[in-house]
Amino acid sequence: MKYKGSCLCGEVTFEIEGEFDNFFLCHCERCRKDTGSAHAANLFSSTAELRWLSGEDKAKTFNFRSEGHIKSFCINCGSALPNFQFDGQLLVVPAGCIDSDINIKPQGHIYYANRASWDHDLEKVPKFEELPNG
Repeated sequence: MKYKGSCLCGEVTFEIEGEFDNFFLCHCERCRKDTGSAHAANLFSSTAELRWLSGEDKAKTFNFRSEGHIKSFCINCGSALPNFQFDGQLLVVPAGCIDSDINIKPQGHIYYANRASWDHDLEKVPKFEELPNG
């Protein structure tokens, strides 16, 4: 499979060739801080290849306290971007930066016990197609 991806401002574009091994929704505190949301949605591959098409120089990588919690992002718009972890052995791709259809569904919630206090029964919250009035 071949996947195209980009950041929000479009300065950084990339292509990933290969298959994803896993797709997890991570509720750990660090991933919630990274995303500003209930969880991160990351794809993992030990064999796929990443090729930067444009803006590789605009991709910055942050390694929290050098402890291995790694996040890459566009220095212009802050969008999450792919990165390699474990000495280049694992490609981690934020699912939201992929522009192509993804042929794998999330396989599970990880660090679920660490989820936000408001992250319960979200399927019961009203759904709107756009920002509601009032």
